[in-house]
Amino acid sequence: MRNIEGIKIVDATIRDGGLVNDFFFTDEFVKKVYETNVAAGVDYMEFGYRADKKMFDPSKFGKWKFSSDEDIFSIVGDNPTGLKLCVMADVGRCDFKNDIHKKSDSPLSLIRVATYIETFSEAIEMIEFAAKQGYEVTCNLMAISKCTMMQLSKALDALAQTPVMGVYIVDSYGALYPKEVRKLTRHFQDHLSPYGKLTGIHAHNNQQCAFANTIEAYDLNAKMLDATYYGMGRGAGNCHLEALLGYFNGKKYHVEPVLDLVGSDMLVMKDQEPTWGYNTSYLIAGLANAHPRDAIAATKKKDTNFVEQYKFQIYK
Repeated sequence: MRNIEGIKIVDATIRDGGLVNDFFFTDEFVKKVYETNVAAGVDYMEFGYRADKKMFDPSKFGKWKFSSDEDIFSIVGDNPTGLKLCVMADVGRCDFKNDIHKKSDSPLSLIRVATYIETFSEAIEMIEFAAKQGYEVTCNLMAISKCTMMQLSKALDALAQTPVMGVYIVDSYGALYPKEVRKLTRHFQDHLSPYGKLTGIHAHNNQQCAFANTIEAYDLNAKMLDATYYGMGRGAGNCHLEALLGYFNGKKYHVEPVLDLVGSDMLVMKDQEPTWGYNTSYLIAGLANAHPRDAIAATKKKDTNFVEQYKFQIYK
């Protein structure tokens, strides 16, 4: 049986998957995901973003773009379970001082602060604010494949001095291979472990490495592992939750409930929203270490001129 001591598996389906359908999930589906996570032994469920309604028009997005405490309460009630709840707050896209309330008034346990390397100092302000409100806090360092080791060292050393519980390696562009994940995980551990901070991983599947990269990080003692149902997420999507729970299946984690939801709901959703999941356009974006926006556009147009896509991405 795998060593699961200290592991925290985070289901990010409603948040990362919401980037596929503009967060227009039904309450019935969100409730079903919540109940399945409880049955499967998942540690955290991410309900979506806590986005600023002054920046994003609520008429153009489903409510999980904003994930208010009231809307989450309507799904979970008093959450009489062991599943902890969280949302993501993006630097520059969240009115955190007004929209992140005291933990005692919220169903949430964790705030996940997301930042690019250039704005990590702003992330620190958000981390400290959320911690003072009573929450656990993590930090997602996005587009990490674009960062230098010197940049990472500076950010990690600063984050290690904050109340942050852990910091994530986020392979936003699906550009990393297991060898690179090994190097990054060791680097994160070197800077974070002396301060009792955890390392996490959020992998994208452009090169079909999301699961392998997640397990590689776990083998090097990363403790916070993100995944989504059937890999649902922007572009190529994420590490599949059913694969991750299958790997850890046993006394604590149970893959059968997740497989059931994949069969009953996720396959239908994939047919309705076919722009997520591995394909050749997303592979090319990963090879180029590029944002998936062009690959998403190519997928929507069913463009199969892959050589031209490759030349455009590599040489632009």
